[in-house]
Amino acid sequence: MEKHLLSGNEAIARGAWEAGARVCSAYPGTPSTEIFEALPQYAGDLYCEWAPNEKVAAEVAYGAAISGVRSLCAMKHVGVNVAADPLFTAAYNGVAGGFVIITADDPSMHSSQNEQDNRHYARAARMALVEPSDSQECIDFLKEAYRISERFDMPVLFRTTTRISHSKSLTVLGDRESVPAVAYTRNAAKNVSSPANAYRNHPKVERNLMELERYGNTSPLNKVERRGRKLGVITASAAYQYAKDAFPEDTSFLKLGLTYPLPMDLIREFASWVETLYVIEELEPFMEEQIKAAGIPCTGKDLTGRLYELNPQLLRQRILGEKPKTVELPVQAVSRPPTLCPGCPHRGFFYTMSKGKDFVVSGDIGCYTLGASAPLSAMDTCVCMGGGFSVAMGLARGFEAAGASKKVFGVMGDSTFFHSGMTGAVEILYNKGSVIPVVLDNHITGMTGHQDNPGSGYTLQGEAAAAIRIEDVLRAYGYQNIIIVDPQDLSAMQKAVDDALASETPAAIIARRPCLLIKREHHDIGLCRVDTNKCIGCKKCLKVGCPAVMMKDGRSFIDPTQCVGCTVCAQVCPVGAITRKEL
Repeated sequence: MEKHLLSGNEAIARGAWEAGARVCSAYPGTPSTEIFEALPQYAGDLYCEWAPNEKVAAEVAYGAAISGVRSLCAMKHVGVNVAADPLFTAAYNGVAGGFVIITADDPSMHSSQNEQDNRHYARAARMALVEPSDSQECIDFLKEAYRISERFDMPVLFRTTTRISHSKSLTVLGDRESVPAVAYTRNAAKNVSSPANAYRNHPKVERNLMELERYGNTSPLNKVERRGRKLGVITASAAYQYAKDAFPEDTSFLKLGLTYPLPMDLIREFASWVETLYVIEELEPFMEEQIKAAGIPCTGKDLTGRLYELNPQLLRQRILGEKPKTVELPVQAVSRPPTLCPGCPHRGFFYTMSKGKDFVVSGDIGCYTLGASAPLSAMDTCVCMGGGFSVAMGLARGFEAAGASKKVFGVMGDSTFFHSGMTGAVEILYNKGSVIPVVLDNHITGMTGHQDNPGSGYTLQGEAAAAIRIEDVLRAYGYQNIIIVDPQDLSAMQKAVDDALASETPAAIIARRPCLLIKREHHDIGLCRVDTNKCIGCKKCLKVGCPAVMMKDGRSFIDPTQCVGCTVCAQVCPVGAITRKEL
């Protein structure tokens, strides 16, 4: 039988296709992004899209499930915070076609602002929770998740982690299931979430969960691996792989794929069979607390801890007391902090911001969050998607109340503006805030790997689409002074900031220049060089934070393998020692 090496994300896309899913919607977010990047290959059989944000994606997918077809939405763990409103209601209403929500959690915060454990969402919203531990299970478990959704009339939260999403393992592919659409009929009692209907629907949810727990005791998603009776481990997801590696060969395992509701009868039977029971799970004691509450003795988090990813080495050390063997080397790794790319259009804006001593910059989630890093150090806050404008509003009101004189800027990218920034722009205008909203428009959703958005002019499937102009949106809101500027022209960028601050009418700045990594754009690439006879070694060029610029023998040096000729460094040189060469 032919096998294929797939990442977990690629396997989820394949599983959706094999399961007969027909409508798929998502907002990109690491570690989930590649699921939807792998879906267009199946476009003949299903519809897939990038939605403006996770809430919209969940609503689109849920609408498709109400219509009677199987649907999928996907997001990173913090995206579920955005989508929570429709998901909680969908759990009460139920489904017609199967409805699966992918939450890609990020233990250790490789690319996230927190490591929240989204298993708690399943318990809070009262819906099923399925967790695969490798790529084959991403395919097989997703197909079973759709059956669970339809059989028990509820959404299914399908949780992966970074290691499951991005690790590759062998898979055996199957054919696409022919799943007929459920005939649509109007059913207001089920689908109109009025208080009275919700009141009647809640008991149904609880009954279905009890039936689902009984199903879990014999579900193919949960399996017992009996070996010795001395040690037993209950585990799931990536933690299963770590525990299998760390524990002795004669350890017995109860591997759970359906982790909410927990199959308590199966757990009791397994616990009674072993002498010592461990619960191995990353982050919160989600399973352990429920197992202990059921009166089943076990241990886990008091040894493994709540923080960060686990791995086999940590488990051996913390549970078995086996310290890893290490070798001290007489060298130290060079620090390589993340930085904006050479030629990044955001650099000119943040360099301008760094010169304003009384500037306070409320930032947002994106590549431009790196504007907070030295040497630019030009961002004061970064909270969440869309928070750049609204947090800025709060800062401005707080400074006014405290009598502090500060100039406040709210900053976000173009994709974030469409995601959740537009309401913040309304907040500033409607409540007359002393805030300059700034949109850094690089024509793409950059941080997650160049996905299209409502302003890029293209869909997920590469089709031309209406490109929504940010200035048109701001103008429709009532911003009367919209300043559009090329951020790599430092003089123009400074003038834009000065003009916005001096404006007597509501002003906004759009710093517009495409990301250099967009392949379909034509870019003016060159090479900057340093005349060492002119260079005085003042290091002002280092303050722009470009990784191509460094010092060598007391003089500025520009790495020709990195430089793209943006000239930001040349514009800050006080003696004209840096010039651009055309390529």
